[in-house]
Amino acid sequence: MHVLSARLDFGILGPLEVRAGDRQLRLGGVKQKALLAVLLLHHGEVVSSDRLIEEIWGEQPPADAQTALQAHVSRLRKLLEPEHSGTPALLVTRPPGYVLAIDPDQLDLRRFETLAAAGRRHLDEGDPVQAAASVREALELWRGRPLAELENEPFAAAAIRELDEAWLAALETRIEADLALGRPAELTPELATLVRRHPLRERLRAQLMLALYRCGRQADALATFDDGRRLLGEELGLEPGTRLRGLQGEILRQDPGLDLPAAPSRPRVGESSRDRSPDARVDTPPRAPPSRGPRWPLALGAAVFVAAASLLAILSAGDDGPPGGARAGALIRIDPRSGEVAREVSVGKTPAAVAVGEGAVWVLDADAHTISSVQSSSSAVTTFGTGATPTDLAAGAGGLWVLGGAALAESQSGGPVATALARVDPTTRTVRARI
Repeated sequence: MHVLSARLDFGILGPLEVRAGDRQLRLGGVKQKALLAVLLLHHGEVVSSDRLIEEIWGEQPPADAQTALQAHVSRLRKLLEPEHSGTPALLVTRPPGYVLAIDPDQLDLRRFETLAAAGRRHLDEGDPVQAAASVREALELWRGRPLAELENEPFAAAAIRELDEAWLAALETRIEADLALGRPAELTPELATLVRRHPLRERLRAQLMLALYRCGRQADALATFDDGRRLLGEELGLEPGTRLRGLQGEILRQDPGLDLPAAPSRPRVGESSRDRSPDARVDTPPRAPPSRGPRWPLALGAAVFVAAASLLAILSAGDDGPPGGARAGALIRIDPRSGEVAREVSVGKTPAAVAVGEGAVWVLDADAHTISSVQSSSSAVTTFGTGATPTDLAAGAGGLWVLGGAALAESQSGGPVATALARVDPTTRTVRARI
């Protein structure tokens, strides 16, 4: 192989990059980057010209695609081997196509795969300390979302999914090693965030259940299982797998096998860690599970809630104002027997609709385009958005249902018109589906 003035290192675990020592090479246009990325994903393999054309241009390539491919190959060779003359040594023509002839350790993906595999092997051999260290080193190679600038190219969607899956599997291995090292309380916030982002991933959910159980939070661990079972049923029509159901049974029995065996002092979990995530990691406390106690009474209970702004509109013709002098921007609880205000909670500027169910009272703010949930036990208020302008809402059947829309030019209404229905998870307050 031709000896270059500086070793080239290639990176696809983040934006595509090529480095020559301390210098980063400036790559050409999108198609040249796509060509390099495809060759890197199959480095050491011959990729046929027909496949390269399909991966770079999709199902409708230009009429001169073969000529355009050769031009991109030529320009990429000049970039990678500017001082080379004669037969190319890196981007080699090999019928029926081309091969990128680089060593595995020149590509961050191959280094990641080697380190992650070593971590899994150490874990299988009962060495969680070395396992955690190897996988942490692997995860530190990630610089952000893989191939971020090429995600709209024909080849990229499947490749990015596979790379994200490899990152997540490695992260799960690191967490398993850290669980074996103790300190479950340090892992619980990270796991709670990951489970919210990947709610159908059973290995992460099982790890969160185990961490919660080892923190003495058996009820929360079982609630985490129940949430997963509900989501799997709603999204896929499936029951939890054998692994998750088995862990639930062990928690119910308080199986001694779940306890962490005594071990010598270990490094702190997360120490010197720079784990990459497709979304920035946020170490926030896990959200409490939905209340299993009594819900807000509506028609038959001891009280009823209404949005104060709506009540003001109803009473605007009178002189006395709302009961108890409740101010606009508040949710008031009225005792149906006495008609007196039992409680008042501030909920934004212009509350316009209210729904009761799924462990909370939900209030829509017409001006802020947000929704607030008011917990039945504490009156704690959490405000969030749905990514659309909410126009109405209802609660029940395991979700919060929010109509959303926008002002339409052809509509006689001056305000937003509902065009879609969103199902919001009442626990995480994230949109799970749009209809």
